[in-house]
Amino acid sequence: MTKTYSELISIPTFEGRFEYLKIGKGVGELTFGAERYLNQAFYASDLWRKRTRPRIIVRDGGLDMALIGYNIYGDVYVHHINPITIEDIEQGSPDVYDPENLICVSFLTHQAIHYGSFDRIPALPDERKPNDTIPWKKVT
Repeated sequence: MTKTYSELISIPTFEGRFEYLKIGKGVGELTFGAERYLNQAFYASDLWRKRTRPRIIVRDGGLDMALIGYNIYGDVYVHHINPITIEDIEQGSPDVYDPENLICVSFLTHQAIHYGSFDRIPALPDERKPNDTIPWKKVT
């Protein structure tokens, strides 16, 4: 089953989007292994660093899984929705640059997608209210 960005963003919840993306394997476990240098060369290429990656970050607004309210405050990872393979890189498959196969995620979300553990992602803070940090004032 090929997953797509268009399908992903139709899912309204963070949990639902996570379940859609979850792989449950180690990063690069099935795709690169000893050939990790190919992966590193790909991610260092100008086409990826200067064109593809910035376009995806702008498209997704730097939001975790492109979901409003889930700002990424650290490094933004651009994740391949369908994992890429050695052959994809060697043969120049358009899938590696296809916006329908890319999504912004935070580091923790990226780790959780690959290792299949939703509990690795910290919960959002509670909604703030006026005076909520001043214990002697009534919060309304």
